[in-house]
Order: sequence, then C-alpha cells, then structure tokens
Amino acid sequence: MLEKMKVEEIIPIALEAGANIMEIYRTEDFHVQTKQDASPLTLADQLSHETIVKGLEALQLDIPILSEEGKQLTYEDRKNWEYFWLIDPLDGTKEFIKRNGEFTVNIALIHNGKPVIGVIYAPVLDTLYVAKEGLGSFKVEEATKKKFESIEEFITVARKLPLDCKEKKISAVASRSHLSKETEDYLCKVKKKYGEIDITSAGSSLKLCLVAEGTASVYPRFAPTMEWDTAAGHAIVTCAGGTVTQPESRKPLSYNKQDLLNPWFIVRKDGFEL
Repeated sequence: MLEKMKVEEIIPIALEAGANIMEIYRTEDFHVQTKQDASPLTLADQLSHETIVKGLEALQLDIPILSEEGKQLTYEDRKNWEYFWLIDPLDGTKEFIKRNGEFTVNIALIHNGKPVIGVIYAPVLDTLYVAKEGLGSFKVEEATKKKFESIEEFITVARKLPLDCKEKKISAVASRSHLSKETEDYLCKVKKKYGEIDITSAGSSLKLCLVAEGTASVYPRFAPTMEWDTAAGHAIVTCAGGTVTQPESRKPLSYNKQDLLNPWFIVRKDGFEL
C-alpha cells in the first residue's frame, strides 16, 4: 500500500486547505466557538477539515480518516485499522486567532500505529514540509509558486532535510503558548550538559519541523498534545533522521491508541543526546 501511495497527490490537498484558511484569515470575524475541551474552534478549522476530507476521499483509496474536527470514533470503531489518515485541519488555532501566522495544516498517513507519510503546510509562510518513509523528508518555500506533477519533479524544487545548518551552539525550540515547569527543568539540563543554548519559541507543528530541519536540536514537550497535533511532524522528523520519543522509555510515540492523548515526549535531531 505505501509503495503505491503518491505523496504528490496529498500536497495539493494541503495547499487548497491552506488557501481556504487564508480566506478566513483575511476577514474580520473568525466565528470563534469554544469546544467541550475549552479549546477554540473557528470557521477556518471547519472549512479546512471539509476541504481535506473531500480531497482525500476523491483519491478513492478507501482509507479511513480521523480528524480533530471530524466525528470522534470510538476505539472499537478504529482499533483494527491498518492504515488511516490522521489530520489536524488547523494546528495552532490560538496562533491563528492571534494572527501571528504560526499555524499549519497537518496531514499524516498512519500504518500500524506509525506515521509513514507527513505533509505540513504553513499558509502564511507559504512553506511546505513533506515526508514519506523510504523517500526522505523535504522542505519547499514559496510552495504555491512551485510547479510539479511527479515526485521526481517535486524533489527538484525541494530541499532535503536535514538542512546543512552551521550551528554555533545547541538550540532548543519550545511552545509559544504552552511552556510548563517540566519543560523549563529539561532545558536547564540541556544547559548544564551543553552550556549556553538558544531557545526559540514557535507555534503549532512548526516546532517539530524546526528539529527536522536541524535549525533546532531538541524540542521537549511536557504538556498535553493529541495524536493529530504530532503525527505529520513525527513523520517529517523521523524521515529526516530524528526521533520523537517518550522521556524515560525512549519509545516512539504511537498512534491510534485507545486514548488519543499523547504522553510527554522529546523531539531530537540526529546526533543530539540527553
């Protein structure tokens, strides 16, 4: 199944969802609602969800879809899925509402609990990240200006990750909206081992992308996230040689658990140890 999966067919879906998000972003009223978990929901979340579901279903691959903004299926409904799409139509809704541009469209393909394809698009930045197991991880800036019809053409306009970053010292990336005491404690350990470090704040799944690039060395997350928040970025990190693992066991995050809440995790680029 994975060999037949054309990641270049997923990219236009993410770009279209991003374009629809931007239509709402340019308006005065986002129609903000509050969900049961107290997180915000905007018209852009809903429109992006509809765009992605329609696009994936049009591929006629007969793969189930689990979306943050879709119908929440029980574990009994989904426990036997071998493959499924896991999507966050607008990751970083708080950043969207703040109009700081740090929000993304996240689309991942999961195979037996492991993300094997990841597509992340940041509409304001017009930056695209794409990964597929066996192919690698890639970044494309000014994505809507690039033309390609095949994966071979895509690779010619993309930059392979990790980038050739000339780091002078260790850098860490942290959440702009969620910085817990445990995260601060971990960053103190990094400083103790490596000396002074640069700390960059970022919203949404862009944090994982920065590690995949090699722009950041580590992203510790000791605060709640859901599976759809991390799946696409997880694929992009691992296909770039990095890891997304639990702090103590070093086991990778797994997907389609009975409880879709992620455990705490640490994202590391290749070669970073702590």
